[in-house]
Amino acid sequence: MQIQKKISMSPPFVSLEFFPPKKKDDWPSFLETAMRLKQLNPLFVSVTYGAGGSTQDNTLEICERLIRECDFEVMPHLTGVAADTEKINGFLDALQSLGIDNVLALRGDRPAGMTTPDEELFSTYPYASDLVRYVRQKCPQIGIGVAAFPEAHAESESIAGDLQVMQQKMEAGANFGITQLYFDNRVYFDYVQRLRDMGVTIPIIPGVLPIRNLASLRFILDLCNARVPGQLINAVMRADEKGGNKAVYEVGVNYARQQVRDLLANGAPGVHLYTLNKADMCLEVMEGLY
Repeated sequence: MQIQKKISMSPPFVSLEFFPPKKKDDWPSFLETAMRLKQLNPLFVSVTYGAGGSTQDNTLEICERLIRECDFEVMPHLTGVAADTEKINGFLDALQSLGIDNVLALRGDRPAGMTTPDEELFSTYPYASDLVRYVRQKCPQIGIGVAAFPEAHAESESIAGDLQVMQQKMEAGANFGITQLYFDNRVYFDYVQRLRDMGVTIPIIPGVLPIRNLASLRFILDLCNARVPGQLINAVMRADEKGGNKAVYEVGVNYARQQVRDLLANGAPGVHLYTLNKADMCLEVMEGLY
């Protein structure tokens, strides 16, 4: 079923993001994690797709296993970077053969180490809206999700310009958005209101990533332009000094629980957890919240 239809029929929900393990030796433990998270009854799960399609086959096979073994509604990621129409068509055809009804359409980032000029990397699908438009034309029946950036994409010249990009994605055929991780819910609610004022009516699902340890916080800061509130940084640093990873883990769980509780209480349609293929923290964050 198209995810936008499931959203309209559901009370506040949780959805999950997984990434395909690169080594097939790691697949059994990954599927065990997925089975543990089944108790959250996720509305859907998304599965990432390496830049330039570097893990395309793994994405499709993991999706098939998650459908067959966990009975999940799956939504694979699809990136336009370094992709041509033939490759996109092959991926979309494979989704239809697997009975998959949704895709997350992304422009994608430059693959690490690739020196190809931007005009070649992004020649076919320069923007996410171009990929959305193509997918909508080729597969009118499919549900299309897109990335949303409450604090603006790192390459955006302004927040206003980034909001217009989101509007263009909807006009191209997107059915819902999932936000990049962030840590201040005021940012999310302000972002959604600004989109509504522009006439962007599709659901915007907030993405939440619990901080697991100090190393994960540093990884987050390197990965994206999400702003971490000073109060949270101080709490993590104090916890690390006093109790190391275990203490930081507790801070991360408590903060994410507060974040999720506030989101659901104030009208967010649901929450999308970035699992990092870990079950324990996600289960603790969501316990008793919905």
